[in-house]
Amino acid sequence: MEIRDLLLPESVIQNLRVSSKKQALQELARAVAGQVDLEERAVFDVLMEREKLGTTGVGNGIAIPHGKLAQVDKLFGMFARLEKPIDFQAIDEQPVDLIFLLLAPESAGADHLKALARVSRLLRDRKICDKLRGTDDAEALYAILSDSADVQAA
Repeated sequence: MEIRDLLLPESVIQNLRVSSKKQALQELARAVAGQVDLEERAVFDVLMEREKLGTTGVGNGIAIPHGKLAQVDKLFGMFARLEKPIDFQAIDEQPVDLIFLLLAPESAGADHLKALARVSRLLRDRKICDKLRGTDDAEALYAILSDSADVQAA
């Protein structure tokens, strides 16, 4: 599974302006709903339910909010680089500035876990994260994410 299987060029937000975790999830839910014809509230609710189980702030300024929805027919990702880091209650207590949202069909099972692992592996690479933090161009962000996936898969 490659990042480009999850993420479209138009699913990259280069400078998301938010001041809280809740606002970030609301804005991402709105953006996702507009791209894949979902109810914004349904997306937000599933993301918030997952956060209640434990933070998806995985450390090093990265969050990977995710959830499953019956209305989703395939894995779908969205990436956002925040204009300013926010408190995401991350496991390392550091603010988050890179968010990769992942939605999956309720029936996804192992594919959902594989996609989460793929995104996590990619964003654990400090060089890639440094590149992502060093640009505010959506096309460049998409290229870093999708090209880096090729290198790591090899």
